[in-house]
Amino acid sequence: MERIDKICSHGLWRSCTEKIRELEKDRIFCLHDISHFLDVARLAYIENLERSLNISKELIYAAALLHDIGRHLEYMENIPHDKASAMLAGDILKDCGFDTQEQNIIITAIAQHRTAEAAGKDDLTGLIYRADKKSRPCLFCKAEKICNWSIQKKNLNLYL
Repeated sequence: MERIDKICSHGLWRSCTEKIRELEKDRIFCLHDISHFLDVARLAYIENLERSLNISKELIYAAALLHDIGRHLEYMENIPHDKASAMLAGDILKDCGFDTQEQNIIITAIAQHRTAEAAGKDDLTGLIYRADKKSRPCLFCKAEKICNWSIQKKNLNLYL
């Protein structure tokens, strides 16, 4: 997955993840870091294999690595992070060798990873949506009691 390595080495991706790390250094709630990105990628890939959806591993990892990179713009400029992440992803994907069709699929998944309609989709968008939600271990979180996620949204069971 050479193109995935390129994403992780890309200057803009590194700059965004560093800004997020700095802005979240005192955050007690879920972080938007490489561990979260990889959890989303791995959960999405597992579901992809279990359901025989035949979505490219490289597309899954690209979308997962990029789905929250605009989080710093949400903190600093009040731009919703799904929109900001989709904006930032285009240049990174192009620089890393993804063709126009692949870019569109990945950017759509990023832009829609917070929309409830994505939950039922059997495509990259649906995989990233579901993996993003499942990646949060609310059951073990010290901040669970003060988290503003609704009880229906919290992961209070250990399951995939």
